[in-house]
Amino acid sequence: MNVVAQVFAVLAGLLHVLIFTMESVLFRRPQVHGRFRVKPQDLEAVRPWAFNQGFYNLFLALGALGGVVAVHTGHAAVGAAVALFGCASMLGAAVVLAATDRRMARAAAVQGVTPLAALVAALLTS
Repeated sequence: MNVVAQVFAVLAGLLHVLIFTMESVLFRRPQVHGRFRVKPQDLEAVRPWAFNQGFYNLFLALGALGGVVAVHTGHAAVGAAVALFGCASMLGAAVVLAATDRRMARAAAVQGVTPLAALVAALLTS
């Protein structure tokens, strides 16, 4: 896994840790749940789903970050596979987000651009 792919995988992982924090830790804050287009009156109904979704994002982040760590600890092939699978899953989630609600296209682009860059960089040098 080349350095450019690793950098973008780490950036994607860190972004998804931030998304986890927003969805699972800070979701009750108006400025946070508003980013997800959740109305205050719907907060208690949506919060358990957001909490769960945040952990999905955390696990994808750990895959991307852990994969890069594995690359640097003597497990290059396995680490690359894990990191790139995490990035492919992040990209897939971004596509689903954009397809589900066009109003979330900007958020989907933010969520998807770094994992896409990691995948493209990895493919261009393989």
